[in-house]
Amino acid sequence: MAARLSPSRREPLVSQPRLRTVVVLAAGEGKRMKSALPKVLHPLLGRTLLGHVLAAAEPLRADRTVVVVGHGAEQVRAHLAEIASETTPVLQERQLGTGHAVRIALDAVAEATGTVVVINGDVPLLRPETVAALVEAHESAGAAATVLAAEVPDPTGLGRIVRDAAGRLAQIVEERDATAEQRGLREINAGIYAFDVVRLREALGKLSTDNDQGEEYLTDVFGLLRDAGEPVAVHCAPDHVETLGCNDRVELAGLRRLLRDRVNEGWMRTGVSILDPHTTWIDVTVTVERDAVIDQNTQLQGATVVGTGALVGPDTTLVDTTVGAGASVVRSHAVGAEVGPQASVGPYAYLRPQSRLARKAKVGTFVETKKATIGEGSKVPHLSYVGDATIGEHSNIGAASVFVNYDGVRKHHTTIGSHARTGADNMFVAPVRVGDGAYTAAGSVIVSDVPPGAMAVARGQQRNVEGWVLRKRAGTAAAEAAQRAREDASGTASPAREGEPIHEGPETVGGPVNAGDTATE
Repeated sequence: MAARLSPSRREPLVSQPRLRTVVVLAAGEGKRMKSALPKVLHPLLGRTLLGHVLAAAEPLRADRTVVVVGHGAEQVRAHLAEIASETTPVLQERQLGTGHAVRIALDAVAEATGTVVVINGDVPLLRPETVAALVEAHESAGAAATVLAAEVPDPTGLGRIVRDAAGRLAQIVEERDATAEQRGLREINAGIYAFDVVRLREALGKLSTDNDQGEEYLTDVFGLLRDAGEPVAVHCAPDHVETLGCNDRVELAGLRRLLRDRVNEGWMRTGVSILDPHTTWIDVTVTVERDAVIDQNTQLQGATVVGTGALVGPDTTLVDTTVGAGASVVRSHAVGAEVGPQASVGPYAYLRPQSRLARKAKVGTFVETKKATIGEGSKVPHLSYVGDATIGEHSNIGAASVFVNYDGVRKHHTTIGSHARTGADNMFVAPVRVGDGAYTAAGSVIVSDVPPGAMAVARGQQRNVEGWVLRKRAGTAAAEAAQRAREDASGTASPAREGEPIHEGPETVGGPVNAGDTATE
């Protein structure tokens, strides 16, 4: 599920003396991803690559955000409509370079004034604070253009920042166009820029395609502005890691690990215990409260919320699920569920959408629930399916019970009252209601309502066919064991003879009702 970018409630990260426009470059095919999915739509801990970039720019409170789309344009547009409908997608039909892309974007917002921030769409680790600092430095200096740079251990494949003898920006050069000396530089262009829109428009009209790629490079704007005597600047990112882009699936996996470590460290510093950070994956859209404990091999995804003091894991996946304070979810899978305070789930449980556990409720081992409300203190301890159901407070559902909710066309609802006790191996054929304080006998198929306080017995009469094994399975281990047992009981050998009478059970339907008819906890 895509995470929507909600309007930020925080104060702007920088002062805003003039209007701002954000342009995100998301038109590239990403051939090295070898995927039918556009590169910017590949997911990474709760957001797409593009979603992470938009989130980094969101606190700027830009007046308008333009996303340049190209390869897979319809897919990208659909994604933007889902997560950031206020953005303006602009089509770059032919990918003729970053300069061409920005010119198309600005043509779509002719009214834009002030500062234009340009960001590549594949830098998911970029922090909002870094974008804000770039804009603040650019506007404070009154620069015509400012580039975000970073010092990296291996600059292979990246554009280089070339400075003059005074340390000022002289040129931004792509690696394929760089000299051997320039390729030795480790200060790189991060692909993130701030421009004065008036001077940017003028420079874009002067770009040429006289380069190895035959494209209009946005980076050439800096040389044009510098030659015209306009001030250009470099702002360095505090950590080169957040400027890393993504070109193939190996790099995507590396970025995922880096983001995992950042997210986990952040939660641990707020008072969350993560017992094995290397096997714990938490989406950026998840909320975890203080003193929660996240055990190993756990994935928290989507809009999941884990409450104070809750225990999640090991071996657990939660998607869009709320876990209340003090609750525990162990070796289980939950999607769109709600686990109330001090409730218990697992091990080996599956909570499907609209499963709701109230305070101190329990869903135990090998239990599946769907669209089910389980009241305070009620328990479904073992080997059961509860679908389209409401269970009241402090009731107990016997082992191996099935809520039979589907007639082949429609789903129907089952209601179990409060303080009810249902037997093991029960079938509740919906629609049906079991009243408060009622009991149902083990092995029953409940097809009619059970009044409050009643005991429902709905099972066939038991018949014992004496001597059947000795007659029909002679020579088997079962027949030998039965023969020994008969001899031990009578003290003499008494083989069964053909025509021996059959003794049947009591005449009462369902046989005697006893304490074994309702499952214990």
